[in-house]
Amino acid sequence: MILNAAHDVSAAANEAPTGGIAGWATDLMDSMGAVGAGVAIALENLFPPLPSEVILPLAGFAASQGKFGIVEVLIWTTAGSVIGAIALYAIGALLGRDRTVAVAARLPLVKASDIQRTENWFARHGTKAVFFGRMIPVFRSMISVPAGVERMRMPVFLALTTAGSLIWNAVFILIGHALGTRWHQVTDLVGLYSKGVLAVAALAVLAFVTLRIRRAGKGEHRSTR
Repeated sequence: MILNAAHDVSAAANEAPTGGIAGWATDLMDSMGAVGAGVAIALENLFPPLPSEVILPLAGFAASQGKFGIVEVLIWTTAGSVIGAIALYAIGALLGRDRTVAVAARLPLVKASDIQRTENWFARHGTKAVFFGRMIPVFRSMISVPAGVERMRMPVFLALTTAGSLIWNAVFILIGHALGTRWHQVTDLVGLYSKGVLAVAALAVLAFVTLRIRRAGKGEHRSTR
């Protein structure tokens, strides 16, 4: 009996990640508790290559082990999401519309009309973009920048960011809590989702570039007539 109990304790210890992003997040949570999970998510917002779909289920698993309460970690991770989003909003606001237009105008194949269409689209759909964008990998961080450029009202931005982040965080934390030692299964599944989103984005960019090159070629052909 004693040997079996010792074996179970040893196995539980070995289940905790010890390397990579998961190991880094585990160390933060071991040293800072739920606050560490919030810090990890704040950094994930600023550096999108840090995947929330690893950190959040891992935080749920840690909660299932009694390291902190599930409500506590949900509050801190949502706070981390909002803090990271505010930082990116501030970058967009400091950059401003004029600088953004000036930078975009120097990009190949980008026209002033593209910028205007983007602004018009954000004016019509910005609230939905900020809310639902919090649930799309990579874009969940980047959507805060155009919100800052367009100077979306801060109370609206905070409300949408908090609501979207709360839903995203709660889903992954609760699944990680339910799966326990198998928390990484949700990470593997969402990894496929993330790759799908990036693939669609890459195809959209490719289609845009191809269309622009064709139009430019037709323009040059007409000008030589």
